[in-house]
Amino acid sequence: MPARHASGPPGFDALRAERVHVRLPLPLGAPYDYLDHSEGGLQPGDFVSVPLGRRVLAGVVWGLGPADPDAAVAESRLKAVIARLPVPAMPEVTRRFIDWIADYACAEPGAVLRMAMSVPQALEAPPPRVGYALAGPPPERMTPARHRVIAVLADGPARTAADLAREAGVSNSVVGGLVVAGTLGEVRLPPDDHVPRPDRAHRGLTLTPDQRGVADRLIEKVSAGGYSVTLLDGVTGAGKTEVYLEAVAAALAAGRQVLVMLPEIALTAPWLERFTRRFGVPPMAWHSELRGSERRRHWRAVAEGRAQVVVGARSALFLPFAKLGLIVVDEEHDPAYKQDDGVAYQARDMAVARAAMGAFPAVLVSATPSLESLVNVEWGRYEAVHLPRRIGVAVMPEIAAIDMRKAAPARGDWLSPVLLEAMTETLEQGQQSLLFLNRRGYAPLILCRTCGHRLGCPHCTAWLVEHRFKNRLICHHCGFNLPLPEVCPECENEHTLASCGPGVERILEEVTRYFPEARSLVVASDTVHGPTAAESLFQAIGRGEYDIIVGTQIMAKGHHFPNLTLVGVVDADLGLNGGDLRAAERTFQLMNQVSGRAGRAEHPGRALLQTYVPEHPVMQALVSGDRERFLEAEKDARRVESLPPFGRLVAVIVSGPDQEEAAAIAQRLARAAPKAPDVEVYGPAPAPLALLRGRFRFRLLLKTARRINASAIARDWVAKVEVPRHVRVAIDVDPYSFM
Repeated sequence: MPARHASGPPGFDALRAERVHVRLPLPLGAPYDYLDHSEGGLQPGDFVSVPLGRRVLAGVVWGLGPADPDAAVAESRLKAVIARLPVPAMPEVTRRFIDWIADYACAEPGAVLRMAMSVPQALEAPPPRVGYALAGPPPERMTPARHRVIAVLADGPARTAADLAREAGVSNSVVGGLVVAGTLGEVRLPPDDHVPRPDRAHRGLTLTPDQRGVADRLIEKVSAGGYSVTLLDGVTGAGKTEVYLEAVAAALAAGRQVLVMLPEIALTAPWLERFTRRFGVPPMAWHSELRGSERRRHWRAVAEGRAQVVVGARSALFLPFAKLGLIVVDEEHDPAYKQDDGVAYQARDMAVARAAMGAFPAVLVSATPSLESLVNVEWGRYEAVHLPRRIGVAVMPEIAAIDMRKAAPARGDWLSPVLLEAMTETLEQGQQSLLFLNRRGYAPLILCRTCGHRLGCPHCTAWLVEHRFKNRLICHHCGFNLPLPEVCPECENEHTLASCGPGVERILEEVTRYFPEARSLVVASDTVHGPTAAESLFQAIGRGEYDIIVGTQIMAKGHHFPNLTLVGVVDADLGLNGGDLRAAERTFQLMNQVSGRAGRAEHPGRALLQTYVPEHPVMQALVSGDRERFLEAEKDARRVESLPPFGRLVAVIVSGPDQEEAAAIAQRLARAAPKAPDVEVYGPAPAPLALLRGRFRFRLLLKTARRINASAIARDWVAKVEVPRHVRVAIDVDPYSFM
C-alpha cells in the first residue's frame, strides 16, 4: 500500500488506531489493511469507504487485525478508513458464502464480492425526497389544470411533482408554474421505502389432495428448520408453483426472508401473477431490467430485512439477505442458471450451498429434473416429492414423432404436411397452436450461390444470422451487425446471397403463406423486451388474441395458455447436435417442457415432433413417456465414463488477441498438467468457437474422480504457469458449455 499517515476524518478518534482488513470489489485475492479511527470501532461486515491510490472505493471489513500477520505492512504506511457507510453490515454467512464460492470456482474473492455489491448507490443514505404543499394564494391567472392541482393538495398530504401531476391529470410544467407563482412550496418527504407485506392468510387456489400432501411435506421441512434439500418433481401443469408457495407462507410465518429463483426474466410476469393471487401483493423483483433507482431501493430493502420475498434471476443469490430462511429454485434443470462469463458458477448448486451455510431448507422444482438432482436423491442427499398428475380435468398431451424422411415438407418449406394438417384442424376448432424452434432470426446462415462464400463474423468463429425484421445480419455472440448486403463481398456478384436454414422469422413467413387469415406472431428474446412487455404479450395470448405463435425457448416453460392445444416442434433434432455430455438430456428436457404447453385446460392437447431420427432414444422416450428408462440409460453412460455427476470436470480456457501466443500458453499449461491417480487432462485444442470477440481461444479439460477436489487441483495447476497480462486463463468448474 502507498505510504500515508492517517489523521482520520471528522468524527474519528485520532488517538485510537486499530488495524482492520477490508475486502474490495475488485478482482483481488487478499484484503487490504487499513487503520480504523472510528469512535465505536468497526466490526466485520461493516461497509466502509477507503482510499486506494487516487480513488475512493467502497469495501467490506472482512476482519480485525492484519489480513496476513506474517506479511503485515508497517502501521505508519497504512491509510485510514474514511467512513463507515450508512447501510446494515454484510451478514457473516454472506461473507462465508463469498469466500466459499471464490474457492470452489477458482475465482478471486473480490470478483465474487463485486456481485454482492452490484449497486454502489445503495450504500449511501437514500437521497432526500422533495414534495410540494400549498404555501400561498392561487395565482391571478387560473386554469382548469391549476384548479385540479390545488384541489388534489387541498384534500391530502404533500406529494412529489410526478405524483401530483399524475393524480391531477396535468403536465409537470403546470406544477412548476404553481411553484414559481408561490402557490406551492417545497417540503421534505420521508424516504420512499415502503415494501408491501405478503398476507399469509390471503386465500389462493384450493389445492388438490396431491398438492396438499406435497405442500404439507414442504411446510414440515420449513417449520422444522435446519438444512435440507427437497426436489419437487411434478409433470407440467401439476400446479407446482401453488404448492411451493405454501412453503413460502410457512417461512414468512417464521419471520424469515425467502428467495425464489427463476431462470429467465420472461418467466417473472406469470409468476408474479400467481404470487399476487396467493398473497395479495407482489413480491420484490430482482433482475437486469430494473431501473437504477429500483435496484437501489430493492437492495437496501433486502439488507434491512424489509423485503420478505424476492423473486429474481441467478444474481439475486448475492443479495445481502438479513434473515434468509428458504430458497426455491424453479425450473432447476434450466441451463440459464449457469454463468459462463466472469465468475463461472452454477446458481442452482450455489443456492444449495447457501442453504447449507444458513442452515435452512432449499426446494428444487422441475417437471424434468436434472440428472445431478435425481442422482442426489438416489444417494440420499436430497428428498423427492412428486406430483404425477395435472390439476383439474387437464391431462398430459399426446406426443408423436413425425418422420421427416417419410413426410417431407414441400420444396423450400420447413413444415411437414402432417403438422400443417394438424394446424388446420386446430384453427377450425378455434384453438391455438405453438410452433417451437429454438433459433432466433430469419436464417442462421447466408451463402453465396455463385462462389459458396459464407458471411461470417469478423470477431468470432460464427456465421452471421439474418434478422429480416430488422434487415440486419447479427452475430449472436458479440453483437456485431451490418445491413444485409446486395453484393457478395467475395465474388462481388449481385443478388446471389441465399438464406440457408430456418429461424423463427422464416417459419412465421411460411405460416402466413399457408394461413393468411390466422393471427400469427413471433415470440423470441429479441422481440420481447423486459418483464412488462412479456406480461402484456402473454396475457394477450392467454386471452386468445393470437391463433398461431412461433416461439423460441422463451415459450417453453412457465406459461399457462388455456386454449393452446397443439405444439409443433419444427426441428426436434436441433439440440442433439450440441456435442457435449448433456446434449441428449437437454433435448429431452426442452421437448418435454415445450410439449407441456399443450392441453393445460379442458381441451386435450398434442405435440408433434418433426425429426429425421425418430429411432433416437430421446425421441423414443418422449413418444412413449418412459422417462425413467431414458434417464437410466443416461446415468449408465456417464457412470461408465466417470462423467458428471459421477466424476468432476474443470475447463481451462486460454484466450488472447495473438493466436500463436495463446497457443503457446496453452501448450505450457499442458506440459504443467497434474499427474495423479484418477486425474486426466485433455488438450489443448482450439475451442469450437476458436475466435470470440476478437480473442483466439484454446481449451483444456481436467477430469477427476468425484472424491477429488478438482477445484484445488485446477487452481494449483494454473498457478504454475506465468501468463502475460494480455492473455487470459479462465477456469470453469463444472462446465456446461463446451464451446
